[in-house]
Amino acid sequence: MASDLKGLKTQFLEYLEIEKGRGVKTVENYDRYITRFFSYAKVTKPAQITEQMVREFRINLNRSAGVAGTMKKNTQNYHLIALRAFLKFLRKRDVDSLNPERIELAKTGGRDLDLITADELNRIMKAPRGDELGELRDRAILELLFSTGLRVSELCNLNQDLDLTRDEFSVRGKGEKVRVVFLSPEAKKAVAEYIKKRGDMSDALFVSYGMGGKGKGKDLPRLTPRSVERMVKQYAIKAGITRKVTPHVIRHSFATDLLSNGADLRSVQALLGHANIATTQVYTHVTDKHLREVHKQFHGKRRN
Repeated sequence: MASDLKGLKTQFLEYLEIEKGRGVKTVENYDRYITRFFSYAKVTKPAQITEQMVREFRINLNRSAGVAGTMKKNTQNYHLIALRAFLKFLRKRDVDSLNPERIELAKTGGRDLDLITADELNRIMKAPRGDELGELRDRAILELLFSTGLRVSELCNLNQDLDLTRDEFSVRGKGEKVRVVFLSPEAKKAVAEYIKKRGDMSDALFVSYGMGGKGKGKDLPRLTPRSVERMVKQYAIKAGITRKVTPHVIRHSFATDLLSNGADLRSVQALLGHANIATTQVYTHVTDKHLREVHKQFHGKRRN
């Protein structure tokens, strides 16, 4: 095994991708975070990494000011999580370095959810009104996002070979994990209308039509997550919504809708593809309907 940090980092990233099944984006992020530490610490060997060095790196991250001020605590923690995972990898391979348990994460507040109301969601869903190919595509995207709770990257990876005679299909998500998602009647109808009007031979379900909005070519490019994000933003503006709306906000709406209507947390976790139920629990505080009734029924009864 290589003893230099660069070689060890390469082996670690390959381990993440192949043995741990992490997605390409995750591996790229780990690479960036670990490389940033190496650049700051100016170390070339694992044994040179010290607890004091990591502490100074954390201070540097905390003081790294962007447009909005200091770096967010969650972003700081992503760097430390990546470094800790790298050190655990070294320890498993008997490479002498800092004990990963010496690295503690910064305390963060509860995660804030970007939510929209049911009325706002309905307005966005109705925003693509026409029957042109681009509008049919956009309507299908919006309905599919809300019906399935797909991540935008998962949506963009879908192909035209969806079996619309069924109400479900499998999707490969984070960590190459496969889960089943379900189609609402509205989503099935929107996707079917879009596919019926297409005249191209591209494998991708959602493709870019360029400025002209035409779709008769053979090799139209697959729509990118960034393009979908721009599209959702534009329809939110068209629907008169001033707050920021993204595909992930629609994913939040999918989860809160299920929980508000009585779905159990474990089922929602499976539908979202969350590895840890703690990630899903962030939704519960906004969907606990009975708390309002408890307050109304029991609060202030002793007052005249």
